[in-house]
Order: sequence, then structure tokens, then C-alpha cells
Amino acid sequence: MSKAVENKKVNEQYADVYAYTQQVLDLIAKDEISKDEAAWVTRQTVENFRDHVNPGFLGYRKSVTKDGQFAAVEWKDAGPNSFMDVNGKVYIDCLGGFGIYNVGHRHPKVVEAVINQLNRQPLHSQDLLDPLRAMLAKILADITPGDLKYAYFANSGTETVEAAIKLAKMHTGRTTFIATTKAFHGKSLGALSATAKGVFRKPFLPMIPGFRHVHFGDIEMMRKTFEACALVGEEIAGVILEPIQGEGGVNLPPENYLKQVRELCDQYGALLILDEVQTGMGRTGKMFCCEHYDVVPDILCLAKAFGGGIMPAGAVVATEEVFKSFFPNPFVQTTTFGGNPLACAAAIATFNVLIEENLLDRCVEMGDYLLKGLREAASAHSDKVQEVRGKGLLIGIEFHNDEIGYEVSKGLFDNGVLVAGTLINAKTIRIEPPLTITYEEADKVIETFKNVLPQVKL
Repeated sequence: MSKAVENKKVNEQYADVYAYTQQVLDLIAKDEISKDEAAWVTRQTVENFRDHVNPGFLGYRKSVTKDGQFAAVEWKDAGPNSFMDVNGKVYIDCLGGFGIYNVGHRHPKVVEAVINQLNRQPLHSQDLLDPLRAMLAKILADITPGDLKYAYFANSGTETVEAAIKLAKMHTGRTTFIATTKAFHGKSLGALSATAKGVFRKPFLPMIPGFRHVHFGDIEMMRKTFEACALVGEEIAGVILEPIQGEGGVNLPPENYLKQVRELCDQYGALLILDEVQTGMGRTGKMFCCEHYDVVPDILCLAKAFGGGIMPAGAVVATEEVFKSFFPNPFVQTTTFGGNPLACAAAIATFNVLIEENLLDRCVEMGDYLLKGLREAASAHSDKVQEVRGKGLLIGIEFHNDEIGYEVSKGLFDNGVLVAGTLINAKTIRIEPPLTITYEEADKVIETFKNVLPQVKL
């Protein structure tokens, strides 16, 4: 018992909570924990998910992992490209937190930057000018394509999409947007209006008015939607797209599609909003995926890997012409924690690491290697695997039905490789490891996939 409890300095009303918090703090302070402590952590995790978080997560884990392993509890990073569960089992991370670990788990330079800022000043007063936000905004202006110049900082991808929608409305004075089928832009109400999956949308209908959805890749359908909206006086404020759809199943755009969308936006005076929350920060082998297609958006959304796998962070970057709508009243779009010093330090260090370690070229190299190996492994199982596709280290394996995908995910997980299905297209699993993945780890992923496929029964 702590001295505080012995001295009766802890309010009796909170004694149990104090003791529990102290037990947790003591555990996370340890480098290693015992088997009994691991069992306690597992039990507490399962019980508290069931009673206080959401029991649905327990059911989900049962559906995608083998019996008895659904309660696998993540505990610590085990290296740049892997993590360890509470019982000591190590997994190669081919999910990457849905794309947050581009520079790896706990990259020392990013960790050091955050700790240095933490020791100096974790958060800012909100009133004075905070230097790291200004410096990070300059870095974004320098590194993003075209005339993108001004940045607004948030905490997540959903928040960046919300800000982009508001910015487009203010700049154009219009309220109609075009999004695409199989799109995922987040789950807050504005972002959800652009997201495509009905199961996420139906409980919260009606959505924010003005959103039209067209088939991803169908430029004629988009053209006709532009024309129809103009004819009825509902001119388009903006088109919001992922250059490559991540949650939709790692869907690559047809040739020239993004350029044609850019041309339509220019023709009708609409803004092009590119959601690079998952495809940005080097994930596809370019710093930003739009660079593959020689297209520059009016508004660019970033998050996930933007915080280096250490801090939650997001950014909206726009041209001066568009962003100046926020100039007269800078408080029209604010957030308490967006652009905080710790997040900015992490993002600055992340850009430094991506450049210093030449991770863009490495992403191309390892992406080609993994794609080749996975396709070769799948070639003998065309009855199960429909397609292996991707760009850089954003790879999708599409199966002929959901059940095959689930069984393959289970088999990979059982053999120490973490993958996951996509939220929009359940038939497709993602291979989205850190850009620092080694050849040895890639070989294990390929070999495990090759061994699991024959075990899946049709």
C-alpha cells in the first residue's frame, strides 16, 4: 500500500479507483511482467471490454482469429515492424495500425523528438503563437505538390475531412459534393456523409445534405453528375476522393481517371479534395499518392502516419486561394489539441526520417518484392484468390468470398502475421506493413500465406 493510503490522504470515496490506477501504473512501468500478471491483464482486458468498452469487439476477434486466441492482448512493440502480445508471442505487423506505422514502430528519432518536446512543453497555452505548428506548416508547404501552401492541423483523418468539407463550402459558397462508392472518409457526421458503406450510414440517416455518390473509376458517371447538378442549380462545391481506395479494398484508379476528375473540377469551378489519410506519407512509394498520377488537389487531407506512429496527428493543406476563406476569422475552425507541440514534433521528425532513410524508394522496392511473392503464392489457388493488387506497400488480396478471406486472416494470425480485412470490402485483406519491413520478414509473410492457402477449405 502506498504512503498516501497509509497516511489516509486518499479520499475514501476514491480508494478503490486509486488502488486500481496504481496497479496499472506499476504494471506499465515494468520492462517485463510475470505469467500471473499477464493473465491478470488478459482477464481485465476481456472483462472491461465486455462490461465497459463494447462487447462487440470480443465477438469480432472471435470471428477473425482461431478459437482460444480471440483474447490476444497487445502489450508492447517488439521491433520496428512487429509487436508482442501480453503472453510473449511476436507478430509481424502487416496491418500497421491501418497505416500509421510508415516509419516503423517506435522509431527512435520520432520518439526522441516527442520526448524532447515533452520535457520542454507538452501542450501550448492556446493563446500565444506556438513555433512548431508554424514550422510544420512551412514543411508541408515545401513538400506537398503544386501551390498547396496553408495548413490546418487536427488529431485524426476524420477531422481533416470535416475541415476540408467546411473549407470547400466557405470558398465556393456551394453545398453539393461528389464522393464515390466504396469510399471511406471517416465516421463523424460530415465525413460519414462522404463515406460509402451503408452499414455505417443507415443508423444515422439523414446524412449532411448535398452528397452524391458515383462509382469509383467511372468518369462518365461523374461527368453526368456534374452536368445534372449544374442543370438543377446544385453546382458542385468539391469532389472528395482517395487516390487509391484503402478501406474499399485497395482499389487503384483507372488510367488517367484522376486527371480527368481534375479537369472536370476545373471546368465546373469545383474543388478537388484528395483524402490521403492512408495513401500519404510515402505509403505508395511517393510522398503523396497523387504524385503518381501527376495531379495536384486544391485540398489535401493527411493523418495516420503523419504522426510517425507515435502521436495522433492530421493536417489539411490547401492553396492560398482556397484557404484564405479562413483568414478573416481564424477561430472559425479550431481544435484544442490539433497541432499540439508533441504531435508537431512527431510529424517533423517523421518527414526527416522518410527522407533520411530513403523510405520512398524502399517502399517501391519492398512493395514490388511482396507483390511478386504473394502473386506467385496465390497463382496455384485461383479458386480462392481473385486478385493480388497494390502500389508500394499498400497491397490488397481479394478472395472470391468473405469466408475465404476470414479463414486466411485466421491462419496468418495463428502463425504470427497480423492482417485485417477492409471495412468496406470484406472480401479483401490488406498487407500494409511499415515501410521498414525487411526481406526476411517479407519472406516469412509470403511463406506463411503460401502455407495457409491450401489449408482453407472451400
